[in-house]
Amino acid sequence: MKNISILGSTGSIGRQTLEVAAANPEKLKVRALAAHKSDELLEQQIKQFEPDIAVLTDKDAAKRLADRYHGKTEILAGEEGLLAAATYEGADTVLGSMVGYAGLRPTLAAIACGILTAPEKLWTPLSDAEKQNLAAWLGQINAHTIPDCNWQFFRILVNLALKSVGMPYSPELLEDGLCKIDSYYSGDGWSTDGASVQKDYYIPWAIQYYGLLYSKFAADTDPRRAALYRQRAQLFAQQFVYWFDANGAALPFGRSLTYRFAQNSFWAACIWAGLEPLPLPVMKGLIVRNFNWWLGQKMFDRDGILTIGYCYPQMYMAERYNAPGSPYWGMKSFLLLALPDDHPFWSAEAAPMPALERLKPMPYANMLVQRRAGRVTAYAAGVNEGHGHGQFPEKYAKFAYDTRFGFCASRSREVLNQAAPDSMLAFVIDDNVFVRKVSKTWEIEAGEVTAQWSPFPGIEVTTTITPTATGHRRHHEIDSSFDCEAYDCGFAVPNFAPGYAESVENDTAEAHCDTLRCTVHGRGEAVIIGCDPNTSLYFTNVHLPAVKYHIPKGHTELDTEVFDEAD
Repeated sequence: MKNISILGSTGSIGRQTLEVAAANPEKLKVRALAAHKSDELLEQQIKQFEPDIAVLTDKDAAKRLADRYHGKTEILAGEEGLLAAATYEGADTVLGSMVGYAGLRPTLAAIACGILTAPEKLWTPLSDAEKQNLAAWLGQINAHTIPDCNWQFFRILVNLALKSVGMPYSPELLEDGLCKIDSYYSGDGWSTDGASVQKDYYIPWAIQYYGLLYSKFAADTDPRRAALYRQRAQLFAQQFVYWFDANGAALPFGRSLTYRFAQNSFWAACIWAGLEPLPLPVMKGLIVRNFNWWLGQKMFDRDGILTIGYCYPQMYMAERYNAPGSPYWGMKSFLLLALPDDHPFWSAEAAPMPALERLKPMPYANMLVQRRAGRVTAYAAGVNEGHGHGQFPEKYAKFAYDTRFGFCASRSREVLNQAAPDSMLAFVIDDNVFVRKVSKTWEIEAGEVTAQWSPFPGIEVTTTITPTATGHRRHHEIDSSFDCEAYDCGFAVPNFAPGYAESVENDTAEAHCDTLRCTVHGRGEAVIIGCDPNTSLYFTNVHLPAVKYHIPKGHTELDTEVFDEAD
């Protein structure tokens, strides 16, 4: 006879498991059930299978069930009840109704962090048998391959937690993971996220975030590495602050942007870890303004659930790993809630942005960052792994990314309006659109970014971007083995916004509304491209000023000037 505990018993996998148990009562005995809030269905399961304990993580639902059920099964509530079901000493098998093992690794790490942070809540109250069960369950992470990326920290944290409570752990895998994390480091606080070459938010909200957790949890057992991670966080903060607009927005750049307000989680982790790379009031200002900016966006559905998207529900920018729960990675920022009530963070005044340089070369981040009146524009070198998780050319290879204009994710590359190639030089070949995907070589200097790239076999381009007081200049040197057309595009402007107007005069195209203006000038044909709806991450409808060039076979040099304003 096998005694089982089923987590998620009211879901499809849980119900199917109970059908098997019902058909094999001589082989399977249900000892514990857990669900979220389906109290009526759980009550039916309790009456049929008579488990020792049953859990509803929704405490209101648990109270409703406890008020009307008076049988032998003990009704438990909340996360504490779920942990009791997961570690129940009467069960020798626990079924977690999750999709694949991939979803389990972050869960194991989250519980490990709970043990490291509050052992008196999550470890000490357990019986010896329950502790053994939980340790064995956590330890399964050592039997699986961990991706070569920030996920190494999941195994690191689990082994650190097991070590902290005197349970078996793997010192070899713990050290191996830490060595891998250290091998990702580039400089100025920046790392890669494992084997990938791009630099993005996975550095602040993953590599740096988990490194800060480790620096506090392992301050006594691994003081050298703890100090190293804190030093790197200090360096990183001096760069990352440049990604934040005075209005609270953070730079829209890279993948997993649907995690939204996780953008400020690095600052939350610094405060929690007792690190002040910037004065505490300045970090609080960064966090508060970012939260306020996000609360001004349409990121919730009508039921108050976070949606996949950015400033509104938007699927074109989604990655292949996104699921309905993905936006809730943003809850990393709520690490602040672990601060004690008397922590100075709660009483500090949110300070404005500190004084920053107008131009900040970030060679280890592969970009040059410009600040104008609090606004952020990043001139990217186009460095990324190429064929990634979705829309990588749009997320990494545009010439410019801006906190006021946002950027577009293409619907397709069949026609210009679906490609929506803002801040790109878009080549049209046989009615298809080709842009920079990755750069072959690049150089970041104090006043310009130069990159060599190829949009299509037979075309080689070297682009130099030079920021100006009113926007930026682009110089393209093109060697093409055939005739074609290219559109040099500016920022996209919301065409349904108040005050919208557009104009095309010979070699100058302009689109503007009451708050944004973009003008593109070059020795070509000025055009306005009406992008397909829902391509912009910021606005549901946008138009795109551009200059169209004829590219003859051979060598061509183009100069385009982009003027942009934002209130």
